[in-house]
Amino acid sequence: MISDIQQEILKLKKEKDICILAHVYQNPEILEIADFTGDSFALSQKAAETTNKIVIMCGVKFMAETVKILSPDKTVYLANGDAGCPMAEMMDKDLISEVKKQYEDYTVVAYINTTSELKTICDVCVTSSSAYEICKKIENDKILFIPDCNLGAWVAKKLPEKTFKLLNGGCPTHARMSAEDVKKAKAKWPNAKFLVHPECKPEVAEQADYVGSTTGIMNFAKQSSDKEFIIGTENSIVTHLQMECPDKIFHPLSKEFICPNMRITTLSDILACCKGEGGLEITDEILSPETRELAKKSIDKMIELG
Repeated sequence: MISDIQQEILKLKKEKDICILAHVYQNPEILEIADFTGDSFALSQKAAETTNKIVIMCGVKFMAETVKILSPDKTVYLANGDAGCPMAEMMDKDLISEVKKQYEDYTVVAYINTTSELKTICDVCVTSSSAYEICKKIENDKILFIPDCNLGAWVAKKLPEKTFKLLNGGCPTHARMSAEDVKKAKAKWPNAKFLVHPECKPEVAEQADYVGSTTGIMNFAKQSSDKEFIIGTENSIVTHLQMECPDKIFHPLSKEFICPNMRITTLSDILACCKGEGGLEITDEILSPETRELAKKSIDKMIELG
């Protein structure tokens, strides 16, 4: 059944000149039919480099918006229109506009996991892999980092010469993990290296053998001579790594480490999207040309500094 749906998707993809992007948190059966897999911003860059007229993002809404910003002439769909990101949606333009009034001399750094509308009033975007380097390169020594206070705290710790203002925001899934979860996992698997995403709380990240982006975690595990790992990010990565490295052992930090928004997309959603019967098209009504143009400035600055 799964293979039948996959074959139909591949057929329609070829017939309709469709490029399918899949974030690494998607399930294996979706990654198998994708043209590109990876972290959110890298996927949007790949989409911009393709000649395909239609792009389907298997991820969450802000990712599809970023694809549209970098590829305004392409038809862009979010495979499942209900796939949102709580972190991206927890702070809006009005809120941050008020905060900026209190910190007028601060450079506003926005995690890529934000809405396009919010990006329009930010100075520069960052990814989890580029946040440290970009914040280091910013000439201003005062930084307002939004929305993820955990990622911001991780960067701030590495840049003590700068002043960071952090707000109470972040990824609910990563923030659920506690120091007690780490204690239990390390007691259960004492020989395992602990790899964690910087969206986790500081008391979790500070116990890690490696802190980095999803792609960074995967690359570290693949290249390491160690054979056993505790993975401190979305549990789909445990599955992917186990499939790619059958000679190694991977454990989830917690069984609760699951993002419902990333897991909501199915092969049936993608098939319906390919048929023109489903998905959410990122139209001018959803993301206006003006918003795209203004949001792109913070993304361009990220590319310039990164």
